[in-house]
Amino acid sequence: MNLRTMFGAKKVYVVVIIAFLGSMAACSQPSREIVEEAGSAKKEFLLGPEDVLDIVVWKNEDLSQKAVVVRPDGMISMPLIGEITAGGLTANQLASQIASRLKEFKERPAVTVSVKEVNSYYVYVLGEVGKPGKYQLKSHATVLQAVAVANGFTVYAAKNKMKVLRQMQGEDGKTHEIRIPARYDDLVSGNGEIGDFVLKTGDVIVVP
Repeated sequence: MNLRTMFGAKKVYVVVIIAFLGSMAACSQPSREIVEEAGSAKKEFLLGPEDVLDIVVWKNEDLSQKAVVVRPDGMISMPLIGEITAGGLTANQLASQIASRLKEFKERPAVTVSVKEVNSYYVYVLGEVGKPGKYQLKSHATVLQAVAVANGFTVYAAKNKMKVLRQMQGEDGKTHEIRIPARYDDLVSGNGEIGDFVLKTGDVIVVP
């Protein structure tokens, strides 16, 4: 092999190595969509099916309701105003919606909604944890909080290879799964693009 051929081959190797390292760096960084989605869950609880609510209309016992269960379709029923959407709203948002609808029948109605029972929020923790399974939680939890509920990591857990599987609805209306990286070191330190983020109902934590 002559010198020109040798140097040419070295250049090719260098280009290949640089390209490989660049692709590895790109793969190690979560996409912007994933970063934004990881931070999209709010710590304020969103109502869902089977949640039980107490609804108080100030100075009106007839309109006030106790132990109202959110139906599977996310709706509830109220005197005078009938059906109203509760699913996907916070308790304060629902109170505002009810008050707005009641204005047709009552001057300046004051409404409060409190969550008596949380039944719609659940996550799965699978793999190398003390007690894998489905967990119904009473308030929003982060990745590490959910792992703690599942009795923590086993000694075999590859904590920096954790991921969260989440179902998302695309613009076409179809549901697709995304995988959110959940490296333990980043969750604890908060140094990564994604910290110890809040889980959405139905999320699946996988600990290899």
